[in-house]
Amino acid sequence: MLIGFVIGDADRRRHHLISAAPASVLTPQPATRNLLPAGKTLPTRNANGKTGPGQQLCLLPEQRVAADVRPKGASVTDTLTGRTALVTGAGRGIGRAIAVGLAQAGADVLVTARSAGELAETVAAIGAAGKGAGHALAVAADLAADRQRQRVIQAGLARGRVDVLVNNAATVEPLGASASIGAGDLRQAFELNVIAPAALAAAVVPGMLAAGWGRIVNVSSGIAANPGSMIGGNAYAATKAALEAHSRNLAAELAGSGVTVNVYRPGGVDTAMQAWIRSQDPARIGAALHERFQRSYAEGSLLTPGASAAALLGHLLGPDSARTGAIWDGAGTVSAGDDGAPGPARRAAAAGSGAGRPDR
Repeated sequence: MLIGFVIGDADRRRHHLISAAPASVLTPQPATRNLLPAGKTLPTRNANGKTGPGQQLCLLPEQRVAADVRPKGASVTDTLTGRTALVTGAGRGIGRAIAVGLAQAGADVLVTARSAGELAETVAAIGAAGKGAGHALAVAADLAADRQRQRVIQAGLARGRVDVLVNNAATVEPLGASASIGAGDLRQAFELNVIAPAALAAAVVPGMLAAGWGRIVNVSSGIAANPGSMIGGNAYAATKAALEAHSRNLAAELAGSGVTVNVYRPGGVDTAMQAWIRSQDPARIGAALHERFQRSYAEGSLLTPGASAAALLGHLLGPDSARTGAIWDGAGTVSAGDDGAPGPARRAAAAGSGAGRPDR
């Protein structure tokens, strides 16, 4: 099984595991601590020690055998063997679990994140994904930077085309009172949370259209449905709402082409982002926001990354696979989208009714 990295100069300076050689394919060393016996699974626990119902252990860096994070008991109708997937924000958490699940479904997976060290762990997890799993390639990049984003695009298209794109990378910053947020910080949030997913989609859609098949999933947040629920997170709410609008508009544009675009709201998940928010000074991000994240953690109500990833894969690989313009909220569906009616017909109907016209 091929596992490797494509890296840049900045990554070599930051991570001792990267050699000073030109950007190339590197093979990480296998982990040697706390190995699980072959086929062994354990109950999944949140970071506060509480076990989630019916969940399986998501691969940790020290394990050699990856738990299967594909949906259990779901009707899987799609196989990804022979296809290439690109997952952003794949260095840890939900992104890593999604990447492993796609590999277990047979896809070759290109993973990207800012940290080469975290990507090494993801590549190792895919390498341990078992018989029939796809290959892994990693590109360390900051997707908010156009030049680095282009490096990811080039790596994906070098394989011929990208068949599955999961835009998971995001930032919750800047947090705090809206009047205290500078335009530069706000611009950076839109660059990563909105512009990067749109740019990646624009780059891979032509190949998908030529093949008559493609899947794009943009990972959003429940805040898009209730923006007022996260006071102090104005930038996050605005960018996720924009991402959902982009997704559904693009889905309508591509309807009937075989290329689907859907939104996934992962629910409250025990990720590094959540931990980071809990660690912040309440005076900076707002006491109410800080208390809300502390409470959800203390109550043990957060999902594991593996559980959330399995819910997404249940949609992507199951009966919902051909739907487009849907909003998937965990294992449920907020908006079902459509089943692929021809794009021109849908556009004509919308134009005739006046629905969806901008206010100005």
